[in-house]
Amino acid sequence: MNYNIAVIPGDGIGPEIVREACKVLDAVGTKYGHEFKYKEVLIGGVSIDATGVPLTEEALNTARESDSVLLGAVGGKVGESKWYELPPNLRPEAGLLAIRKGLGLFCNLRPALLFPQLKNACPLKDELIGGGFDFVVVRELTGGVYFGERKTMTENGLRKAMDTMPYDENEIRRIARWAFAVAMKRGKRVVSVDKANVLDTSRLWRQVVAETAKEFPEVELSDMLVDNCAMQIVRDPKQFDVILTENMFGDILSDEASMVTGSIGMLSSASLGAGKLGLYEPSHGSAPDIAGQDKANPIATILSAAMMLRYSFDLQKEADAVEAAVNKVLDGGYRTVDIMSEGTTLIGTTEMGEKIAKGI
Repeated sequence: MNYNIAVIPGDGIGPEIVREACKVLDAVGTKYGHEFKYKEVLIGGVSIDATGVPLTEEALNTARESDSVLLGAVGGKVGESKWYELPPNLRPEAGLLAIRKGLGLFCNLRPALLFPQLKNACPLKDELIGGGFDFVVVRELTGGVYFGERKTMTENGLRKAMDTMPYDENEIRRIARWAFAVAMKRGKRVVSVDKANVLDTSRLWRQVVAETAKEFPEVELSDMLVDNCAMQIVRDPKQFDVILTENMFGDILSDEASMVTGSIGMLSSASLGAGKLGLYEPSHGSAPDIAGQDKANPIATILSAAMMLRYSFDLQKEADAVEAAVNKVLDGGYRTVDIMSEGTTLIGTTEMGEKIAKGI
């Protein structure tokens, strides 16, 4: 089979980690008889430098016409990069929001998996993590406060800003269905996270999620307030199977979840919609401080490519092969600097990609 992939290297370490993910995809193609064709697309800071905007209509159309999208990282160092002197709608991250919206990608899947080889890197005590944990955060991507009306004004001589957090029941229902469908393939448990004791949007969220749960009678649904969920992730992460939540809460909780695994450089993510087209990217940022130094961990991007094989291309055994190759390299004691520990062997970005590709 042939697959057309829009590749977005992006900023910072993005080009380095995407290069290694493509190397692994090519190894998959060689072994299983597929051909992956790549077309590079600009987004973020590099797009601003080249075109004046973080995402052009041409770039968006290229992504729309592809079978899937692989993204590295977007943005620079806030407060230091020239890009953050621009208005918010022209900054690098605006391109990321725009491509998600433009592709109709309303669902973000972010696994939080503690690799047994990296148990010592987990910041939690052994008695809290036990035999490890494995849960998924399902985050709504195109609604809520990030896309609501906002304005900054001056009233009575005081500067004032306002952001709104709109959701309608259809937006809530479609992401809830995704969460329940994911749970059906896992432990059949969903925790819906909101702030229903304060926010009207959360009260509607809770009602619609409960209604949608009736379509999935095998799945156990419970509700949890977002502040309690943030505490429970560090208190007992094993309790979770699927966490369902809205955009801003999901942004925060998924980053927290990724860090309790020991390294954000290990965790993949998928942004999905109603069809097969998806955008796959690592959970971490652009890490401009180490860009070009062969220090970045490419595993999250490689595992994102595995999610692409599974969710967009329905290539289950190929996805399993990538994940097995990652585990084989970790079992061999090879580590990038972010996951390095005593008794392991330090290698760089390129060598890590090569070893995983050889393990396919």
